[in-house]
Amino acid sequence: MTINTIAVIILLGGWSFARLFEKLRLPNVLGMVAFGILCSLTIKPMVPQLLWDISPFLKSLALIVILLRAGLGISRKNLQTAGKTSIFMSLIPCLFEGIALTFVFMYLFNFAWQVAGLTAFMLSAVSLAVTVPAMLDLRQHQAAMNTGVPTIILAGCSVDNVLAITMFSAFLGMATRPGASLVRSFLEVPVSILAGVAVGAVAGLLLVKWLDKRYQKIRATEKTLILLCCALMLAEVGNLFHIAALLGVMTIGFIMLQRSERIAHEIAAKLGKIWVFAEIILFVLIGLSLEGSVAAGAGFKGLIAICIGLIFRSLGVLVATSFRKMSRNERLLCIMAYLPKATTQAALGSVAMNNGMAEGSIILAIAVLAIVFTSPLGLIGIKFASGRFIAEAERTTVACGQQP
Repeated sequence: MTINTIAVIILLGGWSFARLFEKLRLPNVLGMVAFGILCSLTIKPMVPQLLWDISPFLKSLALIVILLRAGLGISRKNLQTAGKTSIFMSLIPCLFEGIALTFVFMYLFNFAWQVAGLTAFMLSAVSLAVTVPAMLDLRQHQAAMNTGVPTIILAGCSVDNVLAITMFSAFLGMATRPGASLVRSFLEVPVSILAGVAVGAVAGLLLVKWLDKRYQKIRATEKTLILLCCALMLAEVGNLFHIAALLGVMTIGFIMLQRSERIAHEIAAKLGKIWVFAEIILFVLIGLSLEGSVAAGAGFKGLIAICIGLIFRSLGVLVATSFRKMSRNERLLCIMAYLPKATTQAALGSVAMNNGMAEGSIILAIAVLAIVFTSPLGLIGIKFASGRFIAEAERTTVACGQQP
């Protein structure tokens, strides 16, 4: 089978299954993963080696696209409206789930603490692919947007992903460098985060200044190409110098939106079109990489671990929102919006296996199980909570309007 043939199969098959699952009122990413698993059971031996060679790059590119879109969608005004709650939502649920799951994986799977930590934080990222579109849909309801809750979730889940990826990278470094100091490795995390933000801010300022001067000469597609190249180079610099490059990537988008909305909106529209392809490739590949026997062996214990993680994540959401006056329906929406797993798990699920770790195939199976289990659970929960949330917000708006 040639690379052209497998590309056609992945794109058309992934798209068809995504549409089918949407008609069944299930997340489209679940359909893409399902198609990937089907391919794994049928045509995997015929897949050319070239696809496996470039799959890490394709997954990284997809992750960069979604982080850029997240950065381009968060304005300073929205962050100020969300206030400190968005900061708490960025940190507390992820840390609650990640720390709890580290001990769970050490106990259930007998993982070394470094391997348990990287698996835990790989799982602890909320799905941007499921949650962000749902929150963007809420923008159509002005009463809902006036509460600030969708903005809190959007800002929180974006940084939540970066924190999870940063912690994953720290544990991966300790797992692949056995002599690394525990204290030193964790002290490097805040330094890595600050360095990532700083580099991303500088890159964003320089890039937007350069593009603004050439606004009429460079088409929107070309602006997007330049931004993606800069983001990919930033990711490479991050790997070399151990900084939170993905946080820097999101910072570039944030800076561009603050400095030039016209450029930011143009690029965001183009990235939305690129994501159509990137999303299919990312989720079909994660299903295609799965080993059926390993998945069956890890299934029950993996499901227990995922459920424990969701419980601690929900507790983390309750703690994070306790500093802000919220109704029961608003807190319910926050909890449901933080349940689904998809994008980061698809991008990072095979990293351990690619690094030659013995537990890599089990970690990949757990990542796929998390996507299959939590993405429909989260989407159903978001739809249920959104209906109650919108109705409550509209009632509040009408009541306020009737006041003298």
